[in-house]
Amino acid sequence: MKCDVILAGVGGQGTLSIAAIIARAAVDAGLVVRQSEVHGMAQRGGAVLAHLRMARGPIASDLVPEGGADIIISMEPLESLRYAAWLNPEGVLVSSADPFINIPDYPACDDILSCIRRFPRHVLVQAAENARKAGNIRTVNVVMIGAASPFLPLSPDAVERAVAGAFGAAPEIAAANREAFRRGREAAANKTGAV
Repeated sequence: MKCDVILAGVGGQGTLSIAAIIARAAVDAGLVVRQSEVHGMAQRGGAVLAHLRMARGPIASDLVPEGGADIIISMEPLESLRYAAWLNPEGVLVSSADPFINIPDYPACDDILSCIRRFPRHVLVQAAENARKAGNIRTVNVVMIGAASPFLPLSPDAVERAVAGAFGAAPEIAAANREAFRRGREAAANKTGAV
């Protein structure tokens, strides 16, 4: 078993936190994990990218090869398309439908979403709306973990425990993040809260 994941977003969206939480759940499940991050101009609203590889046996490289990703998890729809070449033909693209307009010539959101819908396996989630319903808008990235969780080789309980562990300092924050995870998972499974 192996699962290769590309995580994409814009600086400040919590993309690297997603990678760390999923990696923690994978380690706790006894998997070998390799992770690589590129955050360049992230502090100025630039692109953030992480490669996450999980397997039952040795992993030769930290980087997911082009065309080799089983899952792309994107905090922002345009960023999901930037890395579409990394998705394998049977892979799933999981993206927030909420744009982060950080460039003057940002394409029309409807056009971006239409491109994403052409992928045979995709999930578009209203992540901000689900985070608000969970009680904390800052849980958008955890909504996306929940939306991707049906496609990860990890039990939902293991991922939820990793989410709670990452935000365990304050009980109300941990509770909001758990609710965000559940809402994201439900959105992916039922297309409730999805686009």
